[in-house]
Amino acid sequence: MKKNEEPTYQKAIEELESIVSEIERGDMDVDLLAEKVKRAAFLSQYCKKKLRKTGEELKVLLENIDRDETGDNPDPTFL
Repeated sequence: MKKNEEPTYQKAIEELESIVSEIERGDMDVDLLAEKVKRAAFLSQYCKKKLRKTGEELKVLLENIDRDETGDNPDPTFL
């Protein structure tokens, strides 16, 4: 993945797990440790934001479904 390219959630989790495994095994070169820890922190924040955003989107969708089922929103093009 290119440095400026935004990862998918799945790719970010896989990369984060890989970094954690390297650190836990002690396979990490000390010179790369700080760089990897910074990348892991970025990926962790990225995943949290992605999950939060997805949760908010799901909440809105579910609220719209509830409205449609109760007849509060007669306009089918509401979404």
